[in-house]
Amino acid sequence: MAALVRNDSRIILHLDYDCFYASVFEVEQPELRSLPLAVQQKQIVVTCNYEARRRGLHKLQLIKDAKRICPDVVIVLGEDLTKFRNASKELYQLVRSFVWGGRVEKLGFDELFLDVTEMIDYNAGVLNQNDLANSYFHLDRNDPIVGFSYDATRFQGSTFPIMEAVSIARKDPSSLEMRLLIASHLQGHIRSKLEHEIGFTATGGISTSKLLAKLVGNVHKPNGQTTLLPPYTATENIISNVFQFLDDHEIRKIPGIGSRIAQKLESHITRQENVEKITVKDVRQFPGMGPPLLDRILSGPGSVKGIGMRMWSILHGVDNSEVLEGRDVPTQISIEDSYGRLDTLDGVRRELVVLSRSLIRRVRTDLFDTSDESAPQGRWRAHPRTVRLSTRPRPPPDSGGRMYNSNRISRSAPLPPFIFNLDENIDALAERLVRESVFSMFRKLHPEKTGWNLSLLNVAVTNMVEGAGDQKQNSGRDIGKMFRQQETVLKDWTVQETESSADMPFLSSPEIQSQSDDGWDDDEPLGNVDCPICGVSIPHFVQLAHQIYHSEQ
Repeated sequence: MAALVRNDSRIILHLDYDCFYASVFEVEQPELRSLPLAVQQKQIVVTCNYEARRRGLHKLQLIKDAKRICPDVVIVLGEDLTKFRNASKELYQLVRSFVWGGRVEKLGFDELFLDVTEMIDYNAGVLNQNDLANSYFHLDRNDPIVGFSYDATRFQGSTFPIMEAVSIARKDPSSLEMRLLIASHLQGHIRSKLEHEIGFTATGGISTSKLLAKLVGNVHKPNGQTTLLPPYTATENIISNVFQFLDDHEIRKIPGIGSRIAQKLESHITRQENVEKITVKDVRQFPGMGPPLLDRILSGPGSVKGIGMRMWSILHGVDNSEVLEGRDVPTQISIEDSYGRLDTLDGVRRELVVLSRSLIRRVRTDLFDTSDESAPQGRWRAHPRTVRLSTRPRPPPDSGGRMYNSNRISRSAPLPPFIFNLDENIDALAERLVRESVFSMFRKLHPEKTGWNLSLLNVAVTNMVEGAGDQKQNSGRDIGKMFRQQETVLKDWTVQETESSADMPFLSSPEIQSQSDDGWDDDEPLGNVDCPICGVSIPHFVQLAHQIYHSEQ
């Protein structure tokens, strides 16, 4: 059996904004902070603040049940994700401004991973061992006055396990304990800036991998932070704090282990179909457990190659996945919605205009920069070259309600340049985009006037070309000239493409990886799906949780 290799040379921070969706409304209306607040999509509570939870509300409740349990609950609509996306982007940009090299990876709207190894190593190297209590954290190595004071004899926030000593005596500045201590103060500084400059509190975790940082951050929620202390490696006389921390975790609560994998592990270890819970320790210490046995337990159609070793690593707290550097522009921007029934041309045309309106608004938000002092009038940071329409027919009644992205069909065409006209009204631009481009793509996908019923529409712009001279990846071409050339051939040039499930990921379990390689989500789903059990229309991102809700009834 190949030995597991730990990489504890890195310092990774995890940030999780507290009650993010509710907090967006609370920042807009501070008086809501002390009231029970629930965010509604369709007829379901998709999230609620801590005051609402204290009064008995929870995610995935029907609105009518929430009002019955808490009559004075304040209900706000969360159908339009624009304000959440914009708030997430603002928070991301603030956090990224602190991190050398921009090593900040976004997970959804409300979580971030930060690789701050370079910053911590630099600041460890300039510590004054004779006056640790009056240390200074340098946020800019080229400007010694940019930073903050801190006490390098104490961790900021909580630790796991709880430290017996109040303060740390003089230590080797390159030791893992000292580097984690320094990182705890950086984490505290960033969290303070988020709260006092933008109004959002966040919970933080500090460790040497994304897996451990995310898990240890859950120990003190909300608005707290926790550092996982060394030693991370067990020896004959020393217990690993990683094992001590992980062992009591329910296997289903570990990121990277979805419900299907957990069910297979539970069934094998207990020889029962339904068990209350098994822990990481139960699995890791099961007789004969190792990568070969895990491969046998978890193998099957669609299983990932090497899944046994991957699961074995997770059970030991080993995760060497990199924090991906954020991009300044997305690789694509898309807007979608799902429907209970969409089977008329007039209905499709109307919905395409709605989606196109949101798409153009988001293109302006994400790609037009007004903060560049060298361009007082603003400038386009990138121009997408392609517009794509995707549709998904409703599955037949005998499919059990399964709706996978592999059912999508798509068509692409050059993006008309008129959508970049900032003087034009967005409503008018959306109408024109549908009339001159998107609706014709729809008719080629569905030439029949009747006989189809759609469950989803998605309109996207792709193939980004960054502004000339702006980034290493830019082409240096004359964007205006390129789009003028495109307009002359727009009517005669289309490309048909059928997207596979690999192109359009539909995740059923959390993974320790980013869902996009960009600073913000490229393809955040707007739509909903019908629950095959109760028929309620629910957002994509709560589908798994809703299934678990039914399983517990």
